[in-house]
Amino acid sequence: MTTFQRIRHDLRLRLLEVQRVRAITPRMLRVTLGGEQLAGFVSAAHDDHAKVFFPEPGQTQPPLPTLGPNGPVFAEGARPAARDYTPRRYDPVANTLEIDFVLHGDGPASSWAARAAAGQWLGVGGPRGSFVLSDTFDWYLLAGDETALPAIGRRLEELPAGARAIVVAEVADAEEEQRFESRADVGILWLHRDGAQPGAPDRLLKAIAGLMLPPGEGYAWVAAEAQTAKALRRHLVDERGLGKDRIKAAAYWKHGAAAVHETYDD
Repeated sequence: MTTFQRIRHDLRLRLLEVQRVRAITPRMLRVTLGGEQLAGFVSAAHDDHAKVFFPEPGQTQPPLPTLGPNGPVFAEGARPAARDYTPRRYDPVANTLEIDFVLHGDGPASSWAARAAAGQWLGVGGPRGSFVLSDTFDWYLLAGDETALPAIGRRLEELPAGARAIVVAEVADAEEEQRFESRADVGILWLHRDGAQPGAPDRLLKAIAGLMLPPGEGYAWVAAEAQTAKALRRHLVDERGLGKDRIKAAAYWKHGAAAVHETYDD
């Protein structure tokens, strides 16, 4: 069975205007972007990541780099804050792109999102490539914390009828649970921190260890804090017997570090 296909995309940088801002939950915001430069946007996989550039205080638009032979080139003193985000949904007919932001109270992305309004501007670069996963597995395990929910939600929407998905998602509390549309057979286990600090692997690890995984050929996708992602990958390989090529585990954030996006293959 072919597990995945890697696709490279031409790198493009876009300046996009905020069209709508909507709260998905008390701590998750959905921003809809549009503009002529969005035409031709390509995102082929649920966990693609685009680089989002934010304006500095006092700026209406972030200064975008130019594309040189070795990649983006920033003007002297004009390097805006940037973070990786999942393209939650692209509508080529409406020419809109949705990106979900976790409101965690610090950092340039969360601070910008907390004040986001229609008419503001963001820069978006990429995605530079896609990791397109097969739709032919018997089941899929999708696990992670809030940072993983945009990719999980998109994956559930894109799965075909007849597919089976198990979701294990850790969120702050019951108010952070989301509703996802899917043609697949989906079961969701929500884990609530209820005041505990995010990033500890215990809840997700215990919940996944207690799962009765379905028979057949499965694939696991995990995204969370770095140590949590590593712990879940080790458990799925060492304790549950999944092949290393049947798991994708990624750090979408890391304690004590900024702008982290790492994938673990061993």
